[in-house]
Amino acid sequence: MTERRWAWQLALVALATACVVPCRAKNEEFPADTLINNVVTDPRSGRLYVGAVNRLYQLSADLRVESRTETGPKKDAKQCTPPVTDACEEAVDTDNHNKLLLVQEATDVLVVCGSVFRGICSLRNLSAVEQLRYFSDSKGEKSYVASAEEGVSVVGVTSYYTKDAKNFTVFLVGKGYGSHDSTKLISTRILQDYGDWVVFDSIIEASAVQANPFVLRYLHNFRFAFKDGGFVYFLFSRTLGVQDTKNFTFVSRMCEDDQGYYSYTELQLNCSGTNKYNKAQAAYVATPGDVLAQNMTQSGRYGPVSASDKVLFVTFTSDEDPSMSALCMFPLPSINQKLVSITEACYNAKGLIDDKAAVYSPYSSKSDELCSSSSSSNNNGEPIKSKCGAEHLPSPLASKAEFALTAEPALARKGHMTAVAVAVENGHAVAFLGTANAEVLKVHLSAHAEVYGRAHGDVTGEKVNKNLLFDSHLQHLYITTEKKITKVPVQTCHLKTDCQSCVSMKDPYCGWCVLEGKCTKKKECNRWSEEKIWLWSPNQKCVEIEAFDPPNLSHKKTGQVDINIPALPVLGSSDQLQCQFGSFTSRAVVVFADSQVRVTCSLPDPVEIPPTPDQQDYVSVPVTVLVNNSIKVTSREYDFYNCADTVKKNQNSPCIACVTSKWRCQWDARDHTCSDKDDAAGGEHIVKPQQADSCPQFESPEPLLVPVGFQVPISFQGRNLGIYTGKSFSIGTELMKDTEVTVTAEQGSEFKFTGYEFSFDKQQEVNISFHIKDTDTLRKIDSTLTVVLYNCSVGREDCSLCKDAEAAYRCVWCSADRRCVYQESCSRAEPAQCPDPEITDIVPRFGPLNGQISVTIKGSNMGIKKEDVKKITVAGVECDHQGERYSVSTSVVCEIGPARPLPPMDFPFERINSGAVEVELEGGRRGTSKVIFTYRDPKPLLVHPARGPAAGGTLITVQGEHLDTATRGDVSVAVGGVPCEVMAFGEQITCKTGRYRGPKVPSDLLPVTVRYGRNTTKEVASAYQYSENPKVTDFLPKESFLCGGRRIAVLGSGFDLIQRASLKVVPLADEFSQSASPAEFVQEALSKNDTVLVFLSPPAGAGVDPQELRTFVQLDNETEELKNFVYHPDPTFNKLDKNVITETSVIIVTGRGFTKAMTTAEAQAFVGDASCRVNVLQDDKLILDAPLSQPAPKRQRRDATDNKLELVVKFGHGEWTVDFVTYATKYDIPLATIIPSVIIPMLLFIAVSVYCYRRKSRQAEREYGKVKNQLANLEESVRDRCKKEFTDLMIEMEDHTSDLSEARIPFLDYKTYTDRNFFLPSKDGANDAMITGKIQIPEARKAIVAQALNQFSNLLNSKTFLINFIRTLESRPDFNARSRGYFASLLTVALHGKLEYYTDIMRTLLLELMDEHVQNKNPKLMLRRSETVVERMLCNWMSICIYQFLRDTAGEPLYKLFRALKHQVEKGPVDAMLKKAKYTLNDTGLLGDDVEYSVLTLQVLVHGEGPDVTPVRVLNCDSITQVKEKIIDQVYRNLPYSQRPVVESVALEWRPGSTGQILSDMDLTSQQEGRWKRLNTLAHYNVRDNATLVLSRVLHTRSFHQHQDSYEEKNALLEEDNTYHLVRPADEMDYGKSKRGSVKDKAMTKAITEIYLTRLLSVKGTLQQFVDDFFRSVLCSSSTVPPAVKYFFDFLDEQALRHDNVDEETLHIWKTNSLPLRFWVTILRNPHFVFDVHVAEVVDASLHVISQTFMDACTKTEHKLSRESPSNKLLYAKEISTYKKMVDDYYEGIRQMVPVSDQDMNTHLAEVSRQHTDKLNTQLALHQLYQYASKYYDVIIQSLDEDPAAQNKQLTLRLQQIAAALENKVTDL
Repeated sequence: MTERRWAWQLALVALATACVVPCRAKNEEFPADTLINNVVTDPRSGRLYVGAVNRLYQLSADLRVESRTETGPKKDAKQCTPPVTDACEEAVDTDNHNKLLLVQEATDVLVVCGSVFRGICSLRNLSAVEQLRYFSDSKGEKSYVASAEEGVSVVGVTSYYTKDAKNFTVFLVGKGYGSHDSTKLISTRILQDYGDWVVFDSIIEASAVQANPFVLRYLHNFRFAFKDGGFVYFLFSRTLGVQDTKNFTFVSRMCEDDQGYYSYTELQLNCSGTNKYNKAQAAYVATPGDVLAQNMTQSGRYGPVSASDKVLFVTFTSDEDPSMSALCMFPLPSINQKLVSITEACYNAKGLIDDKAAVYSPYSSKSDELCSSSSSSNNNGEPIKSKCGAEHLPSPLASKAEFALTAEPALARKGHMTAVAVAVENGHAVAFLGTANAEVLKVHLSAHAEVYGRAHGDVTGEKVNKNLLFDSHLQHLYITTEKKITKVPVQTCHLKTDCQSCVSMKDPYCGWCVLEGKCTKKKECNRWSEEKIWLWSPNQKCVEIEAFDPPNLSHKKTGQVDINIPALPVLGSSDQLQCQFGSFTSRAVVVFADSQVRVTCSLPDPVEIPPTPDQQDYVSVPVTVLVNNSIKVTSREYDFYNCADTVKKNQNSPCIACVTSKWRCQWDARDHTCSDKDDAAGGEHIVKPQQADSCPQFESPEPLLVPVGFQVPISFQGRNLGIYTGKSFSIGTELMKDTEVTVTAEQGSEFKFTGYEFSFDKQQEVNISFHIKDTDTLRKIDSTLTVVLYNCSVGREDCSLCKDAEAAYRCVWCSADRRCVYQESCSRAEPAQCPDPEITDIVPRFGPLNGQISVTIKGSNMGIKKEDVKKITVAGVECDHQGERYSVSTSVVCEIGPARPLPPMDFPFERINSGAVEVELEGGRRGTSKVIFTYRDPKPLLVHPARGPAAGGTLITVQGEHLDTATRGDVSVAVGGVPCEVMAFGEQITCKTGRYRGPKVPSDLLPVTVRYGRNTTKEVASAYQYSENPKVTDFLPKESFLCGGRRIAVLGSGFDLIQRASLKVVPLADEFSQSASPAEFVQEALSKNDTVLVFLSPPAGAGVDPQELRTFVQLDNETEELKNFVYHPDPTFNKLDKNVITETSVIIVTGRGFTKAMTTAEAQAFVGDASCRVNVLQDDKLILDAPLSQPAPKRQRRDATDNKLELVVKFGHGEWTVDFVTYATKYDIPLATIIPSVIIPMLLFIAVSVYCYRRKSRQAEREYGKVKNQLANLEESVRDRCKKEFTDLMIEMEDHTSDLSEARIPFLDYKTYTDRNFFLPSKDGANDAMITGKIQIPEARKAIVAQALNQFSNLLNSKTFLINFIRTLESRPDFNARSRGYFASLLTVALHGKLEYYTDIMRTLLLELMDEHVQNKNPKLMLRRSETVVERMLCNWMSICIYQFLRDTAGEPLYKLFRALKHQVEKGPVDAMLKKAKYTLNDTGLLGDDVEYSVLTLQVLVHGEGPDVTPVRVLNCDSITQVKEKIIDQVYRNLPYSQRPVVESVALEWRPGSTGQILSDMDLTSQQEGRWKRLNTLAHYNVRDNATLVLSRVLHTRSFHQHQDSYEEKNALLEEDNTYHLVRPADEMDYGKSKRGSVKDKAMTKAITEIYLTRLLSVKGTLQQFVDDFFRSVLCSSSTVPPAVKYFFDFLDEQALRHDNVDEETLHIWKTNSLPLRFWVTILRNPHFVFDVHVAEVVDASLHVISQTFMDACTKTEHKLSRESPSNKLLYAKEISTYKKMVDDYYEGIRQMVPVSDQDMNTHLAEVSRQHTDKLNTQLALHQLYQYASKYYDVIIQSLDEDPAAQNKQLTLRLQQIAAALENKVTDL
């Protein structure tokens, strides 16, 4: 079933690859098989000719292939001269890159030049390119036209040549110089045989215009060639010399029929005044059109330019800023004029212009003498004028840089512009600019070039090819990318359906055709030549309604309206105009008069007008003017007003609101109604429009101030009340709570009401407006009565504030109520003086002893004005009042003086410097605070952090005593004189450092100064150091979609000093943009350490141009731009072709732009709530695995009756719902189908069984037949499985590689690395004292021991002693091989500080060892094993010297190999008991049984670490311990292994329902078979896919279920039962049976098991890339080789020459034993010696096979392999020869390298010692070494006594002194 599913998936992938993209293309496309080099068009036929790598295509104008031919690969070698035959041994299949394509119309041929055969060309039929007209590779060097170098550019142009009165068709070629090319830069090639000339012969010998093959002075890059006005032009860039690598761009010109290149002249072109854009990329020649020509002329920079002149448009890039490019324009008249001035200066003025040297010869060593040697005039004394030069005149010529033709960029942008094409539309020039990221920009070239759009098309790939071509009608553009050509229209006017969107495009091709209602090109609009018919897009004007007459109308009326439309064009005789008001349409009458256009329309009836909206007195109805009932011309809104609704605006003044409205309404006071103006209506009750003074109204209230809580009568005036004579009125307002009070009429027009006792306490005062009603009708009469209601109590909480109130309020302090009230509300008289001041708080409460800080005293009754404050004392010290900061009653500010001196120490009273604050006011009133103010001395003591970047921005914290003295405003901080902005002030002070501008970085330790007020300065000396600013060196990846959310790692150094890091994206400032400050998009760092910052790319918002974005890293105060970080538009997705899926199918998602900023590992996809695995990610395709079972919907839809599930794709923050999918329904099979399908096979089976029974009589033969049948079936299934697994694994391998490339490699630090390499193999392993660092020394003896060990170290540094020491130990029989290795490792650590000395000792001992083996006639055995001290010393020396090489080079491929191997092993079942795996390289560790399993994805929640879940892939056959290991691997994947929790310390809980269940390997539910008990698996617990598990830490290890409380049950579980996991070993009973079985049975079983060995090949094939990468990194001499390796191999070479009987094979063995077998094999078998990882047994078994292969590769002996050889040997049999050659090449390559001198080696070793010695425990190593000296003390003393050299140095005495100190040994002293 599984195999069948994969077969279908692979078939689907193939189908998708074949047809998805072409099926979806909207534009015409041509996909090429290989990289496209050149494209040309035939202007007559419109055909395209495409030159690609190894291909040539002929396409029709619509990109259909008419003809094609293969041009390569060809057997070729650059060093062989064509024709290339078998005699050329170096010839190999070589790709043929197309270098030149030229259409030769006159002879109807296509010139095709390739890179093979030295650039020989061919002629092909223009009508059928597969027909070869001419090709010859035997004409010699003169026929080599193009370049054999892939990177050398070639251009060409057709021309003519005159000879013997005949015209010959030729073509001129410009090419750079390649190492195997002709040196000619320009050559003329003939296209026919003539005389001595042959086809493609170079017919002009102009040695002056060629490169010098010996001095690469000029490196040309030709970009364009064209001809005009009898001249041929070449555009190229070149360097000026070997040292100067900057490029300069030149245009060169010569006469078309110049037969000696005498007229060849070069002119430098500068794009920008500073020549910032210096390297030409692409060019195009076109006329500029009227508008651009006029703009160029007016600018004054180009001279006069006419619309018919030719202009050279060139795109440039910049060496100065590689992220930028520009477009510059050079009129050909300006180029020609400049070239003429250069030639005339040379011919007539000795090369001078304005007395400055202007000319030089570009390809001559006598450049300066060129023009001075020419005659300045002819024989007649007249100036020489020669358009095409002459043989006697100087040539070639070139302008000096000062006389370059300079143009300012018409457009400059971020990114590379790689192609340009220019067309003219309606007199306007439009440039199409191809970019390096597959876009084609449309640019309107006017006074300010403006990018107005992008070419509309599905253009994919990378860089746009420089051949950007128009079709023959200039209506379409052919866009060429790397492997595709797309035909797109130059405009997409038709996509815009309204005038506004049409003109907003600003597209010069487009305009709005008014009478046809569509966006078109000008010529496509009828009557386009007439005024106002076609509105050009960039003008941004549409037809608009200017005014209505009448401008509005009552909703009760109807009639006609005149509409003023100035821009309305003249209608045709058959055209009709209509007006549409909402749904009402009427015929319009048009009148054209006096340049005014008036359209008269009928208005709708009142019943058709919509009702007036709430809170509005009018309704706006849309008005649309139509032509011929359907085409919209323009629209606007027309207002219908309703006078009755005007009173809504002011209910208290209905009449005034009515007559003052803009609708000119009138008021009827009698009816109390507002109506339309009616001139017929009259009488005093009618108030006409805009006569508000005539309204009946009440006004002028008195008094205007009304207090709260007291009833004050209010009087007011009435006006125009004639019609209300005899009426009574009532007054009210909202604050009177529905109470109406009757108004009393006074004398005349005066009215009065008794007032109201208001209550209001929300603010001091509020305006209240009264309404007045007619008591009979209850209608409101206009009232403008507004008074101020005030509350004395609000905001006046004490007497002083009360007295400070304005007199008009009449507020008094009522002592009875102790509050401020209205005067009439208080029963007592106001006191003359306020109470004594009350002080409630002091800010600050602490001040410095020197004073000079401000103190704010808060309280109440502290005066009414500042002069009231007479005296202030603080803690007995007078305080200077700061009057300008005084606040009435509540706040007094003063500046304190210095504290009083403290009394002497022996003074009987308490020595304190604190006290209350006292304020004395006018009148002798005093207030004393209960709060105490204290003088004290702040003492800053500590600053952290102590370092920060010089750019500043670091938040530092100052700690100490009494720092919160004074206030934040009084305190300032400086670091070394640089101000530090105070951010927080309290018991500790936090400030932000400023930018340090000192002369030295890192700075010295600088003082941190804290200043309190004006007179107190405190300092923390040497507290802070400004360090180097952080540096950004790289970042990965370098792209993101606009949606953001991609994980970006920024690499560099110094990040630990940074406190806040953020990634910021800013749109590029646009010089034409109106926005003041562009938006910023910011994302804070996810994580950081000293070298890596991790961010998620910020979402850049919709509608942003990705090209205009710049990305920065903000590191505190420092900002670094991430140049070349690119945002791409978000991808687009198509609907699915197939919406019905099954559990076994793949889902193919198509679209565009997937790979621009995403990888397979990062992409996510979901069907419903289940995730899909992304198998393949291509730019236009995603292939996903469907979930194995139908998932639940992610969110319920209301109409979810069709079981549709959302297919969602996530790239970073971007989330797209691609489509809806459904799972195929499984239908029941009818009984009628089942019966025949079962019965027929049964009958066949019975017949076959009977037949077999008759043929075979014996039981054994029947069994054998069954097994043979079984074997055949198994063989077939294995073959299918291998295909499926290999495909599966290759996909996973690709994903895995991309994962690893971005992961951090967990290298061990140096100490751990050396500990594991030196001491982990010891007998104590990880518990060795050198690893644990634990040693027992009594505290009292530590100083003595340390001193003695230092003396012992000095003794070891005596070469005489150390050699003697080693020889003595090695002479002892009980000093075994293990002890020797351990001793050597201790010695390595002890002497690490002097590695040069260590190396010298090692050399001396090696020489002795070498002499010994050579004399014993067995030199090949040297270094084979680590049986001597020196052999182990060598191993350790290599480990030390190769450490950095491991980190820089070899570590990454080794880690990838380990990770990939671990991934492969864990992908299939692993038997936890047998330690065997389904996927392995080791046949002994192969799991023979075919275990059923399925892949599960668990959602793991880590207890106590937040709500986020981690998806983890496991197998349902995994034991619980294996599941835990995989979960820990995934959850803590960013932590090294040593920092992860161990399996035993975590518990795994599954919560399928309301209760949880702890999962464990063994519990009461474990399955038992006889005496065998099976480990629990996920399948045992029935854990399903996407189940949620909780991982939690446990205090102690628990092996059983949490509910197993019974003691007996636990004992039962702990019985000595045999356990197994996946495969149960055979019982003794089974074993007995098998003994009795036949030999055939056993062989058969073995055969069946060995079928699974095919898996070894599958795993090996998957890992091959990783194995090869590791071998290459280790065995590659062309890249980095550690200097120690070269040094030691040279040492071995020298010693081999010294001995006669050491041959090459022996030398090879020595090198192999010293490096590959001694170091690399150990590392390969033990990755945990280099990385912080855990190597499982099943992984170790496979590593053993790879290391064995490495060992085999390093041996010279040939391994004879046979069928009986072990599988492990056979596995890599094919590769061994390759690996052996790698080893030989490696040794030979090292021999050829530059020698490493002793001095260089010592310098390198000294640097290693300096970097790492302080990390090692040398004292402990000395202590352990001394144990050997102690053990063999007597023998060593004896040996030293017998050595004269030792006696001279008194070594015996020194050792005895050390022994006496260390262990109180009795000596002769």
